[in-house]
Amino acid sequence: MSRPLPNPDAPPRHDWTLEEISSILDLPFNDLLFAAQSMHRTHFDPNRIQVSSLLSIKTGSCPEDCAYCGQSAHHAAVAPERLLSLAEVLERARAAKAQGATRFCMGAAWRNPTDKQLDQVIAMIEGVSALGLETCMTLGMLTAKQARRLKAAGLDYYNHNLDTSPEFYGRVISTRTYRERLETLEHVRAAGLKTCSGGILGMGESRGDRAALLQQLATLPAHPESVPINLLVQIEGTPLFGSAPLDPFEFVRVVAAARLLMPRSHVRLAAGRHLMSDELQALCFFAGANSIFYGERLLTAPNAPCDRDQDLFKRLGLVAEPLIPERSEPGACHKTAERQGM
Repeated sequence: MSRPLPNPDAPPRHDWTLEEISSILDLPFNDLLFAAQSMHRTHFDPNRIQVSSLLSIKTGSCPEDCAYCGQSAHHAAVAPERLLSLAEVLERARAAKAQGATRFCMGAAWRNPTDKQLDQVIAMIEGVSALGLETCMTLGMLTAKQARRLKAAGLDYYNHNLDTSPEFYGRVISTRTYRERLETLEHVRAAGLKTCSGGILGMGESRGDRAALLQQLATLPAHPESVPINLLVQIEGTPLFGSAPLDPFEFVRVVAAARLLMPRSHVRLAAGRHLMSDELQALCFFAGANSIFYGERLLTAPNAPCDRDQDLFKRLGLVAEPLIPERSEPGACHKTAERQGM
């Protein structure tokens, strides 16, 4: 490696080379985890986890052809549903808050929202914010004007994942370019919104592709405040169904590298947690993951059951990161929140 491992006391860097990141991913496993845990303890309480909930507010019929996604109209793996009403969204948000979530994320299967659609989601943002929850939206591509409108409405975070490396991207998606994804992130940053951006592992990419994805994220002008690391959830009917499973230790390596490269970001265990053992999740938390999606569904994919998460937190001595002093304590799974998820 041309430079030493990141110094936990040094300012975050934005000039990481691919060679440096590859060298980090290639470290002996114990050395990598020790470095990542040391970095994590410098910037965060290692026993606190930020808890988010995710709701699909408009499911299916997406014009994009993402090979992993059951909501794509090209694969038709998921039946399309209408945009949820404001009342339905607020009901799910109240249930999420009662379960202990501090951030409520809403996703719509659109390529990019129209002005009318933006009016509808702005009402949702305002309503959820009034409940005392942080808000996050993922609506596809945004123009600069749309990003400013969302900021003015009080939106806290905007999610727009890069998914994978620029080199591997064309094997997964053809209807939206990598440059378009980066431009949406530019609009989000310029509007003053917090950024949520990460990727998906286990789509057949190489370790070099994973290093290149991390380089894209870690060399942005500002590191994403939230970095979701997703494990591919294989959905029957999609082109990636039947892909070879990812080595679990490789997943942990990426979590640890993300913590070292973006030391002040929340690194989130996102999709695929229901496929992970408790031991694997514990390794990820030790490697620097400090955020999860909570709830029985993530958009259209299953998620770890609420009672399993509560039990795991108790066994590991982890506590949910609070938003406000008066927030509700986590309770049992709320069946009316069954459509929440990653």
